[in-house]
Amino acid sequence: MFSLQTIFGKGDKFYGLLEASAESARSSTKALIELLSTPATQQSLEKFKLARRREKDLFLQINEELVNTFVTVLDREDIEALNSALYKIPKIVEKFAERYTLALDRMGSVDFTSQASMLEQACKVLKQMVGLLRKGMDLDNIKNLNDQLQSIEAEADRQILDLYRDAYANETDPIRYLIKMDLFEILEKAIDRCRDSGNVVYHIALKNS
Repeated sequence: MFSLQTIFGKGDKFYGLLEASAESARSSTKALIELLSTPATQQSLEKFKLARRREKDLFLQINEELVNTFVTVLDREDIEALNSALYKIPKIVEKFAERYTLALDRMGSVDFTSQASMLEQACKVLKQMVGLLRKGMDLDNIKNLNDQLQSIEAEADRQILDLYRDAYANETDPIRYLIKMDLFEILEKAIDRCRDSGNVVYHIALKNS
């Protein structure tokens, strides 16, 4: 049996849960930067697993709260959309980290530091956007941040395209070529997931402004 507090009193909890989800996404990208600067013999995927586990727990908790809460601060479909978009970021970042550590000996000299830094910056901007949802839906501020996010994505895509171009022109080892293509594609998807999440936040702000 639901109490009145359960039905009416937890609506604002979604802000905190979504903010924690955005922070978990950023944590995974910070872990990626650390991984890329760590010698192969000392690399660990533990931080990625922790961020992924945390994101999964938050994803399930938000879904549970949607079932148990009668009144929500945002439309249910918007909470679900943002929850789903944020959930995908640590998942794809962990996938990149796993493939990177497996392929490091065969991949050759490819430096992903710049792209990882932009990915972390994208998650930092995304976290700011999610944090603004509880502060009155400042549409202009959220739009400016979303524009920043789009600019980061555009620059990251340009750099990843350069990586593709170099591999197309210069890579002669077929196995190494396939490894690079796989990693480039995963990295591109990670950037896209941040963009998608930002677009959801902007849509929510636009609808509630």
